[in-house]
Amino acid sequence: MLHILGAQKTFFSGKPDEKVALDGLNLTLDKGEFVVVIGSNGAGKSTLLNAISGSLMLDSGSIHIGGHDVTRVSVHQRARYVARVFQDPMKGTAAGMTVAENMLLAELRQSKARLRVGLTTKRRDWYREQLSYLKLGLEDRLDTRVSLLSGGQRQSLSLVMAVMDEPNILLLDEHTAALDPRTAALVLDATIRAVDIFKLTTLMVSHNMQHAVDYGTRILMLESGKVKFDIAGDDKVSVTISGLTDHFSVKTDRMLLGAEYA
Repeated sequence: MLHILGAQKTFFSGKPDEKVALDGLNLTLDKGEFVVVIGSNGAGKSTLLNAISGSLMLDSGSIHIGGHDVTRVSVHQRARYVARVFQDPMKGTAAGMTVAENMLLAELRQSKARLRVGLTTKRRDWYREQLSYLKLGLEDRLDTRVSLLSGGQRQSLSLVMAVMDEPNILLLDEHTAALDPRTAALVLDATIRAVDIFKLTTLMVSHNMQHAVDYGTRILMLESGKVKFDIAGDDKVSVTISGLTDHFSVKTDRMLLGAEYA
């Protein structure tokens, strides 16, 4: 489903603050895999997601999604293959529009049809069905402006909008990090249900080691733009937080074992 070969990306090349973000990274994901990506700040996690989504072009290397070479394809054109939910709940939705109008935008993002096709009864029923999977009551708030939703509700809506056309790849960029713990748990539960229902191939970036242990079918650890650690199958089932942190550098280990993991 996803094949990345020799991905190279350097920021500020040739300058004193040169930063190699991806350093010949290779990665293959099979259809339906749910990969949790971990690593310290600056390890290359967000750069990897930006490269896959098309919002950042590689210096060299290639990216194939579903058999299509998308290495030089724009982020807009790549949207037919890739959906993304960001950390900021304010991204991914239009605040001044209703829940239903936002879902219509998401439905038509790959279509040449104009909005005048309208919010038909059939569409509204389908939107209710999609939102009902969240178990957050959003199916009864189709006519509510998104600006009036809580951060968790808005992030949940972004999730539904991302998966409603069943993308080849779903990118989750620390999408629960900005939420309070209770809301984050609700959104994460909704995420797991959506991934399971639609059998989505998923990359989820997280700094939460417990999430890496509890969720997904595979753990990918990045360091200095390279894959340092990659486990799946029985090794993934038996992994522990201490087992993961043993693979971090001393600097990274101190960061991850701060207040959140102490």
